[in-house]
Amino acid sequence: MGIDMTRYVTLDDAKHQPFWRRPVALLFLMALAMPVAFNTWSALLNNFVIEVAQFDGSDIGLLHTVREIPGFLAVGVIAIIIFVREQVLGLVSLVLLGLATAVTAWFPSMGGILTITMLSSIGFHYYETVNQSLQLQWLKIEDAPRMIGWLMAAGSAATLVAYLAIMALWDTLALSYNIVYMIGGGLTATVAVVALIVYPQFEAPTPQIKKMVLRKRYWLYYALQFMSGARRQIFVVFAGFMMVERFGFDVHEITLLYLINLVANIIFAPLMGRAVGFFGERRTLSFEYIGLVFVFLAYGGVYYLGWGVVIAATLYVLDHMLFALALGLKTYFQKIADPGDIAPTAAVAFTINHIAAVFLPVGLGLLWMISPAAVFFLAAGMASVSLILARLIPRHPRPGHETVFATLRVAVAP
Repeated sequence: MGIDMTRYVTLDDAKHQPFWRRPVALLFLMALAMPVAFNTWSALLNNFVIEVAQFDGSDIGLLHTVREIPGFLAVGVIAIIIFVREQVLGLVSLVLLGLATAVTAWFPSMGGILTITMLSSIGFHYYETVNQSLQLQWLKIEDAPRMIGWLMAAGSAATLVAYLAIMALWDTLALSYNIVYMIGGGLTATVAVVALIVYPQFEAPTPQIKKMVLRKRYWLYYALQFMSGARRQIFVVFAGFMMVERFGFDVHEITLLYLINLVANIIFAPLMGRAVGFFGERRTLSFEYIGLVFVFLAYGGVYYLGWGVVIAATLYVLDHMLFALALGLKTYFQKIADPGDIAPTAAVAFTINHIAAVFLPVGLGLLWMISPAAVFFLAAGMASVSLILARLIPRHPRPGHETVFATLRVAVAP
């Protein structure tokens, strides 16, 4: 087996490998493996920390901050890929995520939970950074939107299976937190170890720059990433919280809502991928942001106009589906990037995306105490800023034509 580890296969030669040993197959395998550990962990997290470790609100706030720190430090990936190949780093990160998830229940103290969370979060965020980079390097520009849509659908399908298994078997087999964490984390870690052994090392045609890259011509991409991180944070932290606080949803109802989201994602993510391929990034991202402006304004309406639970639940699902269009951000960058910039920029973008995640929840939590609707109106404002930025994407982005201004400059030039 040792020979396989060092076998390098270029992307062109990989076409002659059996289908299951091609780069795309590895991307799908990782897309299926990651959510099993990650969602097993997050599905049980709130109940586990409250029942076993007696967490209160401020402890959970601290936990989420600790969880986001590695995302903020994703730039560190650049330092690591000097010594380690991206493919290896991605799979090793997946092993770390799996193992940390597997032993979560062994350390039921505040310090233990925070330490394990930190480790699983490093695994998760480093994996996500490398995964995004490999997707853009391994997928052809013309196939990327469609394939990323399918990869998202695969991830949702894996999550759905994990969720249904937990729901069906939790009471039936009287499962403990420990058993579920061990199985979920163990599965992910095992798949990653197998992938490390059986897959050759795929060589993308362009070697990646292994230092920090910030380019002026990518400014629009950075700005869109920053806004996207801020908005995602509001959804992740507050939309679910609202369902519980305002409408008294219990675990079963929240889980049902989550399952509806997953099924919607399995159906719509491939369609959204096609839409990005067909209509282009500017139109699809604009559509996403206009939709989000209305969704967030309507969330505010749930508070001001006393709208009912059905509307709130519908908004929650719509909100989630619109996020699937965010793959347009990835493909926009793939079109404008120097091929060697993909890995370092994936890391930088991840960090930019998480700047907001580190400080927003705390500030907005205080605003929430005064007026929950204000939080959602602020989010609608952010989506409007994103919309203005999205209009600056040219119809056919490419190096030298990153924004409409670049196109204008060319038109004005004699």
